[in-house]
Amino acid sequence: MTTTDGWPVLIIDDEQDIREVTALTLVDAGYRVETAADGAEGLARCEQFAPRIVITDIRMPGMDGIQVLETIKQRFPDTEVIVATAFGEMETAVRALQLDASDFITKPIHTEALMVALERARHRYATRQQLKDYTRHLEKGLSRTTRQLEETVAFQDRLIESSMDGILGCDGSGKVITFNRSMEQMLGFDRAEVLHRATLERFFSQVEFRRFQEDLAASGHGGPNRLMLYETCLLDHRRQPVPMQLSAVVLMEGDQPAGTVCFFRDLRRIHRLEQEMADQARLLHQDKMMSLGRLAASVAHEINNPLAGILNYIRLMLRTMKKGPLPPDKHAQFAGYLALVETETDRCSKIVSSLLTFSRRSPVSVGPVSITEILDRSIVLARHRLELGNVNLATRIANHLPDIRGDANQLQQCLLNLIFNAVDAMPDGGTLTLSAASEPNPNTVVIQVTDTGHGIHEKDMRHLFEPFYTTKQEGHGIGLGLSTTYGIIDRHGGSLTAASQPGRETIFEIRLPVQASISTSPGDAA
Repeated sequence: MTTTDGWPVLIIDDEQDIREVTALTLVDAGYRVETAADGAEGLARCEQFAPRIVITDIRMPGMDGIQVLETIKQRFPDTEVIVATAFGEMETAVRALQLDASDFITKPIHTEALMVALERARHRYATRQQLKDYTRHLEKGLSRTTRQLEETVAFQDRLIESSMDGILGCDGSGKVITFNRSMEQMLGFDRAEVLHRATLERFFSQVEFRRFQEDLAASGHGGPNRLMLYETCLLDHRRQPVPMQLSAVVLMEGDQPAGTVCFFRDLRRIHRLEQEMADQARLLHQDKMMSLGRLAASVAHEINNPLAGILNYIRLMLRTMKKGPLPPDKHAQFAGYLALVETETDRCSKIVSSLLTFSRRSPVSVGPVSITEILDRSIVLARHRLELGNVNLATRIANHLPDIRGDANQLQQCLLNLIFNAVDAMPDGGTLTLSAASEPNPNTVVIQVTDTGHGIHEKDMRHLFEPFYTTKQEGHGIGLGLSTTYGIIDRHGGSLTAASQPGRETIFEIRLPVQASISTSPGDAA
């Protein structure tokens, strides 16, 4: 016999002898048994005892077995009920089965029939529990899958809605089924008037739509049924053309097209950005040219002096030569004159070379840069400007400064900007100190430009490196010098800082790493 594992069974019968005998039989078989003398008591025992199986007589005073069965199935649907009937009550037994009784047995009750009915009831109970567990598991899995699907759909909706590109999708008939916020903003349509109403053709002129369809079907723009970075025009809500960059793909279902999805980028934004970049580059170059103009005036005076000396010596030698052959005692004198001409010519050459290097508008050229050479060239170009401004130059440049990686032209522009600003800050003259040293950890070159000018007010310090911010009088700058310098140093992986004591001195410090990754985008070239 199959083990019963102490299954709880309730026996309801109005005959005490039957209850006792049946109970003893079931206890011997390993069941836990409770009994009740009528239907009302039996239902109360169901509340307390929670039997898995109830064996009830049909014929009982008060509440009969059919009523007990109906009540149990309503209140305790998992409980199995076996009804006991007499031979003449087959219709009642059939009624009990219709009410979901698990089995019926006839009186007098035979032990073997009872055990078979109990085994069936236990099997039925276990099967129902397994089915409920399986259903619960399916419902839980379905709920989780549904939740995941809802989360995925919600995420995809957010992804589409938050895209900076316009996204338009249509079904196989061309009806629009996706029209994101960016499309609304670019074309001025409300999606309510577009979704499931408009077709893709609505947003093109006839000529552009025909070209779009032909190129989408061809293989020249990314392959058949694909377009990549394709330029076209859409029509906005006022039927005005809007230049667009388009990527599109035809969605396939088997061998048949099921729809089209298009990604649009408003070229008006890109054109505006390109114009802004071009304007910025022009302004940066304009600032550089203003610096160059100030520099040229200074260099003109710087070159005039050696040129005047050269011209005088050449004229003197020509006059001497016209008097006849050069006397031997004049050879040494002429050699001295020629040495002076050579020295002054070399000086002019260096000034012109430095000026040309600085003024040349060239693309960013990254390579080894000698900080010492940049400092020397800057001093040559700025010397006369310093003299005109009654500014003394003091240098504290360490020997054997390491080369850095960068663009020499841009770095010289930075240094000259700082030198000229320092001179402007000392209208009554003063001292400009140019210092440079290297630090080993990290491997860095530090350049300082210090002036003894009027200093910088605290309210101006926080705006110092902002574009177009200037403390100079109108006509003496557009406020791009320090901003340009800051940007160049930043692109070299370095830093530019300022410290000032109003009325005493200002220090600008450049820190440049010896090795750095340099940005070489077109907008970086001044």
